[in-house]
Amino acid sequence: MDPNNRGPEEYGHDDDGGPPRQRPPRDSLTSDFAQHSPALARTVQLVAGDFLLTVNPVDGSEIEACPPGERPGRPEKFGAAERAEVDRAARPPVPPGPTRTALPLLARQDEREQLVRLLARGRSVRLTGPAGSGRTSLLDVVAEDCSDLAPDGVVRLSGFNRTATELLYDLFYAVFNAPLHRPDRDELLSCVREIGAVVVLDDIEFGGAALDELLDATPECAFVIGATPDVPAPSADSAVEDVFLNGLERADGLDLLERCVGRVLTEDESNWAGDLWFESEGLPLRFVQAGALLRQRDRLRAGANAVDEFGVFADAPPIDAPLEPDPGQEIPLPALGEAAAPAPLLASRLSESARATLRFAVALDGEVPHQAHLPALIGDTHADAALGELAASGLVSPVGSRYRLAAGVLTQLEAAGYGDDTETFARTAARHYGWWAGHPSVTPERVCAEADALLAALAVLVPGTTPPAEDEESVTVRLARTAAPAFAAGGHWGAWERSLRAGSEASRLAGEVSEQAYFHHELGVLALCGGQLDRARAELEASIGLRGALADKRGTVAGRRALTLVSDRDGSAPGLLVGLGAMAGEEVPDARYDESASPPGGVPAAFPPLQPPADAQTVVVHRSPSTPAPSRKARGGLKGLAKRNLVAAGAGALLVAVLGTVVTLGATSGNDPNDPSTQVGVNPSASVGIDDGNLGADVPKDDKGTADTGTATSRPTDPGPDGTYGTSDDPTPTEAATPSGSPSGTQGTGTGGTPSSPRPSSPRPSTPRPSTPSTPTGPGTPTTSGTPKPSDSPTPTSSPTPTDTTPSNSTSASGSASSTPVETSSSASASASSSQQVI
Repeated sequence: MDPNNRGPEEYGHDDDGGPPRQRPPRDSLTSDFAQHSPALARTVQLVAGDFLLTVNPVDGSEIEACPPGERPGRPEKFGAAERAEVDRAARPPVPPGPTRTALPLLARQDEREQLVRLLARGRSVRLTGPAGSGRTSLLDVVAEDCSDLAPDGVVRLSGFNRTATELLYDLFYAVFNAPLHRPDRDELLSCVREIGAVVVLDDIEFGGAALDELLDATPECAFVIGATPDVPAPSADSAVEDVFLNGLERADGLDLLERCVGRVLTEDESNWAGDLWFESEGLPLRFVQAGALLRQRDRLRAGANAVDEFGVFADAPPIDAPLEPDPGQEIPLPALGEAAAPAPLLASRLSESARATLRFAVALDGEVPHQAHLPALIGDTHADAALGELAASGLVSPVGSRYRLAAGVLTQLEAAGYGDDTETFARTAARHYGWWAGHPSVTPERVCAEADALLAALAVLVPGTTPPAEDEESVTVRLARTAAPAFAAGGHWGAWERSLRAGSEASRLAGEVSEQAYFHHELGVLALCGGQLDRARAELEASIGLRGALADKRGTVAGRRALTLVSDRDGSAPGLLVGLGAMAGEEVPDARYDESASPPGGVPAAFPPLQPPADAQTVVVHRSPSTPAPSRKARGGLKGLAKRNLVAAGAGALLVAVLGTVVTLGATSGNDPNDPSTQVGVNPSASVGIDDGNLGADVPKDDKGTADTGTATSRPTDPGPDGTYGTSDDPTPTEAATPSGSPSGTQGTGTGGTPSSPRPSSPRPSTPRPSTPSTPTGPGTPTTSGTPKPSDSPTPTSSPTPTDTTPSNSTSASGSASSTPVETSSSASASASSSQQVI
């Protein structure tokens, strides 16, 4: 069986009229489809709006901005021959078997003329009638009458399970030749405004504002809409004419019944038909089904040697009447109740394949599988003939390009027990459709034609999905996984969304995380194509999280690319937002804040603190866990962004100027041979920690020429010639010395709060005394070159006595401050060094 197309030989007769071809056994038939090597994934690339979408059924669809060279031009309309092919595809297939005589349209001439007259004036009309009143048959005749009224001919659409947007796309594809192109909303409306056609829209399920939207988008089209009375009516200002379709008169009902039976009715049959007319309110469907009951009765009366009109013997005994009655036995007419609800009685006298087809239809919520699928579903090579039996009995009716159970048949069959094993039949259908939809020979358009049957199987199986065995996979997940890419490639995006949502729920219940990530990714791509950015972001983030847990790198990359495109669309790129937020002083999520603090040893005098303007705001970029976040009052909006940028730029320029001055002074002040900075050796003492607070500056000395130390912290002295540091022997804490000519203060500032000079103080104009080179007296304990005079010694100032007497010689790289605060001034250190040179 070809899963895509069926030739005439598949219906039991060859093209040349010869005997039927001998079919191979079932096992060899299925072995033809065995793949010796894995089939390549069927990827389809299409343009959706301004996106280039690559439908990838393996890792998930890839979406990107469509390059200019890939964008298609404006689509062109079909020609006359192509329109005829599109119209043929929109009709249901002819059931196999002997050709049935078409029933004429009785007692509908007035409605027919009225509809044609209104459509010829360019008016839209709504044909309302109960189910089974013959709306579809009347619309078919009207479509034939209006074939030459509009420049774009007649377009047949089905409104069953369709929204207004989906119908607009169906109308677009029926008139324009646009393969692999799905226009966005604006382009779609621009194209459908140019369509001038008579649109025959049957089985519509919406009205009101949605119908007004459809009519307003197509001003050059005339619609004839078929609906049931329970569908909402058009709005009052829609200018849609309403025509109501009533039942047949009693005489017309009897005439229709005689045409269905093919003979004149007896008196008993006429009386029986009269009672049926009163019970059914003259619905034509009831008379068609009553004619099928009379034909079955005639065959039963003829005896067991009669062959039914389809060439297949009745292979099952009837439920309420024997198939082999005595020739002289009279078969009574069906009861009035059986004639009013004839589905169980009609089904009981059909073939086994026809009854199995009805069970599949009941399991699929009324959807009858295509005749090409019946042999595989039922297991009978002649099962495709069952559709002809059902159509002749009035148990199925056409809906668009397929068949469904006729009005009321589903309820009647469920009451008769045909829905007792619904899940089993739905699972069988899902297993078959899952194989068929993924077959390489099946086109996406063919899968879209079977969308309602596939979605019905998913609706039945998803609630009862359970985790499969170790070596098995979920039938429901597989069906959704194989059908969803085909729906996307075929342009049926409404079915694509419904299958993705069903697959997402089924994979969650089955515990298949990888499949759940795939469905979330596809839902995100679909939302992005539809402009729903918030939903797209949520779905893609969920997919990326699941794939990250599975270490699926390729899927994660595809998800991140799509998420980046979402951020570009809504302007919420993470890097851009963080940068703008930091510049504007906004609080950045997940950022740490840390208050600025002075170094433990004080700020060197060469780098005076910059005083920000009064209206400047501090932007904090780090925060320790113990430091609270900055107040929201300190945040600025975009209005103050430019002003803060100017302040920051000015401060940066000032800092660059100061650094340049310091570097220049350092480069030109290397003429002193006794500069302490040139006496640093290569072996510094390990007792110097990174948190000693001296910042690498010289430690001032006391009156005795030794290093200024305290009981709390043992500070090293000046380095000796070999570059090593010694320790002080004086346990008494002293104060940081300040030259007599310099104001005392802390942090490099005087008492007045002004910054100290960035250069060391000049030596006093006195004759320098010759100095004796220092000689180390012990390891790590160098002596000074001389003893300063009492008059030249700096005057110490009072200082609080440290309370902690434990020495702190930290060598940790963590940067923790010393437990004893020791404040020293860089200007004082420079002055002390100058005093030693003078002495």
